[in-house]
Amino acid sequence: MKKNKYPIVMTIAGFDGSGGAGIQADIKTASALGCFSTSVLTALPIQNTQGVRKIYPVSIEAVKDQIASLMEDVVPDAIKIGMVHTSELVETIVSTLANYKKVPIVFDPVMVATSGHRLIEEETLQAIIKLLIPLADLITPNMDESAVLAKTKVKTLAQMKAAGMDMKALGCKNILLKGGHQESTTITSLLVDEACRYHAFEFKKIDTDNTHGSGCTLSSAIASFIARGKGLHEAVALGQQYVFNAIENGADVQTGAGNGPLNHFFDPHQLIKREIV
Repeated sequence: MKKNKYPIVMTIAGFDGSGGAGIQADIKTASALGCFSTSVLTALPIQNTQGVRKIYPVSIEAVKDQIASLMEDVVPDAIKIGMVHTSELVETIVSTLANYKKVPIVFDPVMVATSGHRLIEEETLQAIIKLLIPLADLITPNMDESAVLAKTKVKTLAQMKAAGMDMKALGCKNILLKGGHQESTTITSLLVDEACRYHAFEFKKIDTDNTHGSGCTLSSAIASFIARGKGLHEAVALGQQYVFNAIENGADVQTGAGNGPLNHFFDPHQLIKREIV
């Protein structure tokens, strides 16, 4: 009988051949934070640091079979779900996971492109609201995604707080409203917990365009710390610190001609050991 076991994080997300976002960012993040990563591919985008050129779909049956195969063998301690681009995909993920013991889920609701364009249809949005959001233990929308979910303008900290209450009414257990789009020297993110209490996290805004995959990385980092046994508040705090450090350490690196990736392997070992009181 073997004595040891890795904390396991399953990522359900799309591919990024440029290595900065999607499943690649999730695997790098979990690995950097001392976890073993398994993955379920939901789509095959053709992209580089300058953007997405085309998306090849993965069959719904293939997604279902991938999840079932892993849940029956390499059972995760936490699950990260990334972009789900069809209502059928939402339904398949939720119905398949329902066949197995509940595992903590962090959902990054990717809905709006950097350009401001919606990435999903209304039918998919409604499936996410009805099925996936109530299933997730934490959702991590940015300000644009918060505006879509709350159906309100989200540009200021006060508007973020108001949107948090609107999203709680959708059945969200815990919400991390990311403030990365704030036009200020300090970024403030808000965690709204199950008791509707607000917890603010502040970080210096780093002047760099190397932020490709930061949302994927953050949700995966939080899932990784949950898999390592941390409580939600501590996992959120540590996850954000990891992303800040990864951006800071990759800020002056040239990778591709567009928006570059974070430095996922900046030596996060001290962060893993850190305790939040």
